[in-house]
Amino acid sequence: MGTAWTVFEGSTPEPMQVEILGVLRGARGPGQDMILARLRGEKPEYTGVVEGMSGSPVYIGDKLLGSLSYRIGQFSKDPIAGITPIEQMLGLRDLPAGSAQPAPKAATPVTTASLSLPANLPVSQAGMNFQAMETPLVMSGFEPQAVQLWQQKMAGTTLQSVAAGGMGGTSSADPPMSPAAESTLKPGSAISAQLVRGDVEIAATCTITYIDPKQLLACGHPVLQAGPVSLPMTTADVVTTLASPLNAFKIINTGATVGAFTEDRESGIRGILGAQAHMIPMHIGVDGPDGKRNINVQVVDLPSLTSQAVLVVLYNSLLQSNESTAETSYHVTGSIDLANYPAAPLDLWVSAGDMMPAPMEAALLAGEQFSKLYSNDARRGAIKNVDLHVDVIPRRLEVQLVSARLVSSDMVHDGDTITVEATLRAWQQPERNVRIPIRLPARLDSGTLRVLVSDGATLDRTLQQPQPNANSEDMETVLAKAQRAHPADRVYVSVLAPEAQATMDGETLTSLPLSVANALEPVRTSQEISLNGESAELAGDVPAGGVLSGYQILHVHVIDGGGLH
Repeated sequence: MGTAWTVFEGSTPEPMQVEILGVLRGARGPGQDMILARLRGEKPEYTGVVEGMSGSPVYIGDKLLGSLSYRIGQFSKDPIAGITPIEQMLGLRDLPAGSAQPAPKAATPVTTASLSLPANLPVSQAGMNFQAMETPLVMSGFEPQAVQLWQQKMAGTTLQSVAAGGMGGTSSADPPMSPAAESTLKPGSAISAQLVRGDVEIAATCTITYIDPKQLLACGHPVLQAGPVSLPMTTADVVTTLASPLNAFKIINTGATVGAFTEDRESGIRGILGAQAHMIPMHIGVDGPDGKRNINVQVVDLPSLTSQAVLVVLYNSLLQSNESTAETSYHVTGSIDLANYPAAPLDLWVSAGDMMPAPMEAALLAGEQFSKLYSNDARRGAIKNVDLHVDVIPRRLEVQLVSARLVSSDMVHDGDTITVEATLRAWQQPERNVRIPIRLPARLDSGTLRVLVSDGATLDRTLQQPQPNANSEDMETVLAKAQRAHPADRVYVSVLAPEAQATMDGETLTSLPLSVANALEPVRTSQEISLNGESAELAGDVPAGGVLSGYQILHVHVIDGGGLH
C-alpha cells in the first residue's frame, strides 16, 4: 500500500490510498515499465481516475515511487491507474538546461526492481486499453465556435478535449513572476502550462510529481511530445472535481506565473522555477459599429501549435461583437514582424454571403498567410510580433464586374491615352459605371493588343504565373508575393503587351528582351522560373466600393504612325 497526493478542491493536496497491483514490464515501450495500482478512499472511488490527476506523486513510506499517469478504458468501474516510475522521470530532471547547474539529488527513490510485491501476481494486458490521463485544457474567454475550431484542428491529439475553467487574476499578456506563489508549490499541487495568455487564455493542467529549489517534474507523460519547449508555468486552483463515468476532470482557474516549462518528454514535463518563457506577442484591434476593442495576447512558439493558436485567437476576436451577423464583412490589415526580414504586410477583404461564414474565412486567410511564414523551412530568426487591425463592416461587400468596354476608339497608336469603362454591380444595388483612363506604352508595335480589366486576385495570377514543378516557396518568395499582392477592393486595368514575362523568387520581370527570355528558357524547370509570352503591365486602377470579382478582356488595334498625345 502507498499514498498518492492530489488536489480535489482548492490548492492543498489531499492524500489517497494506493494499492499496488503489479508491474507491467515494457508497457510504455521497450524498457519503459508501468506500475499498476488501484486507488482507495472515498473521493477517488467516487470520481474515478480524473483528468488533471496525472503527475500525482505516489509514495511508499517516505520514498517516491512515481506519478499517476495512465488509465484503463473509459467506463471502468474500478479506479485503476498506471504509474510512471520515478526512475524514468528523473532522467528528464537531469537533462542539461543551458548553463544551469544540475539540480540537487532527491532522496533515494523507489524503483520497480525494489518493490515488494505479492508473488505470482498475474497481470494481463489483454482487452485493456492503456492511455495517458488526458490533460484538461482550459480555454478561457473563447466563444463556443472558436472552441469547436480548436477541437477540429487538434483532433487526434491530447489537446482535443477542452474542460471547463477560468483564467487567473490578471489578463496581462506579460505578467510578472510571483515568488510568493512559487513558495506554495509542493508535490501534489496543480500546475498549468499556458499555450496562450493575455486577454484570452489556453492552458493545460496536471499535477507536480517532484520539486526541488530549481525545477519541478509533472504529468508523468507527455503533453505535446514536443521535446524542448518554452511555455509559461503558473499555479492552478481547483474549483472542484467533476465526477463522470465518461470524462471526469478538474475544473481549474490558472494562477500566478512561477517559471517556464522547458521539456516535454515521454516520461513527463519539466519546469524551471523563475525562468521566463519565450512567446510571440499578438495584438488585434477591432473597429466596428459598436466601438473599438483591443485584444492583446502572447502565443506559444511551437511548430505544432502556433499557427492553430493564432488562427483560433483571431477567429474568436471576430466573433466577440454584438454587431456580428450573417451580413457582416471584414477588412483585415496589419503586418507580421520577423527577425532578419522586412515585415510581411496583410491586406485581406472578406465579404459576407460566401459559402463560408465571413469570420471563419477571414481568420483562415490570415492564418494561411501567417503559416506560410511561420512554417517556412527556410526561415531564419523568430516571429517578433503579429499586429492586426480589423474593420467590421455591417453589410455585404460583394461587387461583380458585369462588363467592360472602351469609351474611346479601339483603333489606337502607341503612347495614346484611352479610357476604359467598367460596369459594376454591388450586392442588391443598381449597376454603376466607373471610368479608368490609361496610357498605352510608347514602345508598342502594330497589331492587336489585349487589355485586362480585373479584380486583384486575377491580376496577381497574371503577374505570378504558376510553376508546374515548383518546390515549396522560400521566405524571400513568400515575402515578395505578400508585398506585391493587390487589394481586393479596386478595379485594375492592365496592358498585356506581346513581350516576354518571367516570374522568379516572387518577382515579376516584364517586357524582357528576347535574348533574356531565350537564356532563361533552358533553366526554367530546374530553377523554378516561369515564362509567359505576354507581359502584364498595370496601367490604372480605381476603387470598386467593395470586394470585386470577375474580369474582362478587351482588344485594341495598334496602328503605325504615332499618336497625338
